[in-house]
Amino acid sequence: MKKFTTVLCAAACVLGAVPYTANAADGDKVYGTMNIPYADFYAAELKNSVPVDAVSSATQNKWKGNSTGKMGDDGKWQSGGLAAGTFNEEGENGGGKILGVIYPVEIAKADLEKLSDKMNFTELSEKPVAYKPVTVENGKASFGKLVDSDGEEKLSGEMTVSSLSSWGDYQINVKGIPENCDIYGVIVKTKEGGDYGMRALENIWRNGAISWGAGVKEKEPHGNVLSSEHYKSSQGQTITDVTFITLSGYSTLSGQNGYLPVKFADSISVENGKSGKGSTTFDNSVLPADFKVKGEVADGFSVSGNTVSYNNAQPGNYTLTVSDENGKYSSVRGSFTLSTDSIPVKYSNGKLVAADGASLTDAANYLKNISAVTVGGKSYAAGRRGATIIDSQTGEVKLDAKSGEENVFDGSGKYKLTVEATGYEKNYEFEINEQATEATTTTSKSTTTTKSTTAANNTSASNSPKTGVNGAALPLSFLALAGISAIAFRKKED
Repeated sequence: MKKFTTVLCAAACVLGAVPYTANAADGDKVYGTMNIPYADFYAAELKNSVPVDAVSSATQNKWKGNSTGKMGDDGKWQSGGLAAGTFNEEGENGGGKILGVIYPVEIAKADLEKLSDKMNFTELSEKPVAYKPVTVENGKASFGKLVDSDGEEKLSGEMTVSSLSSWGDYQINVKGIPENCDIYGVIVKTKEGGDYGMRALENIWRNGAISWGAGVKEKEPHGNVLSSEHYKSSQGQTITDVTFITLSGYSTLSGQNGYLPVKFADSISVENGKSGKGSTTFDNSVLPADFKVKGEVADGFSVSGNTVSYNNAQPGNYTLTVSDENGKYSSVRGSFTLSTDSIPVKYSNGKLVAADGASLTDAANYLKNISAVTVGGKSYAAGRRGATIIDSQTGEVKLDAKSGEENVFDGSGKYKLTVEATGYEKNYEFEINEQATEATTTTSKSTTTTKSTTAANNTSASNSPKTGVNGAALPLSFLALAGISAIAFRKKED
């Protein structure tokens, strides 16, 4: 078993020049670190003839995060940056490139002198546990297969495979990865003889998550273009081994059986429809001829051919997953929206409650689908990263709501609110007046005046679409007593 100590995992990346000592040499050999491009770093490790590219990143800062980890004074490992141990160059518009890794090397003193580009060689005071041997021909460095003095570590763990990742065409998640050290590279091997070198940020993520594009998905969620040439041949192959490269050498998880289903499309197109009872269709022309369709959406939905049928479906977004029962091909997903022109809520006593003729479940579904609220002419997005102006559980209007450091309600006492909700074709508008406790509520059909206060009860409501029976309008605080539960109809990542 390898020992991942502070010296083994971090010392080789202390990049300040140190005085040469006899301990750092072996005869005519000298040891140091070099900036090794990914293509050169992996060249002797793989049978893959397609070089490993640099990583282009359009994001502002992640590619710069190359600080290495270290063991803290408390004895706990303090992780480095997302691109620990790499080197980079700045690109246009704030983006940049991760070019490769800063890794220990062994080189003859005479060869070092011959190098036209010394690749930021920084001498080490001690011989490293693992290193890349360097030879020089015509003034250019060539890097051999990594020398692991301690021998390859055998990992015990497990690996799962997904072909429905947001971050690439395939994603594997490995449990039992090397701990207390930075990961400089990963090699994925298949039983068909494929070798695939992985890079920081685009491929290698935290906690054993590794993803790559294989020629179908073009971009990941941040807009970064996926480089896929090196990985295209992985489609339809079966992963057997995953090797992690650290400053201590190789650590390998073997004996895996992770099939990478053949990809043919990144997503599938599904028509939108009306909520309640009905049907919609999806484009099955992209499916291979030998693809045996099995479609799933949620309870109350069925799939036959290219038709999705449903009963009593609430308004909102849904996801159709089409799988190949034969297991050869990757599943594909498509999103669609079921909508209605009715508004199942009204404003009363400081909150949105079920409208006359609407059920508590109808109202709860509306609340969970609120996408934006406009206050005094300014629109605020709802959701996890937005402003909570209307509580998605209780319906309470939060007069102390903030957007960043900004108060949503400016203290003027009278406000017009416009609510947008996914699946609801009409916006709901109402006015509140803190001073006079008068509230005017407006829909596209009618305008009514009701009494209101700013007080609210902290109650819970169903938070997912499921059709209920229409009933009398009641405040949402009665949901807990009514015992209504719901089922969430969608499945991330990353």
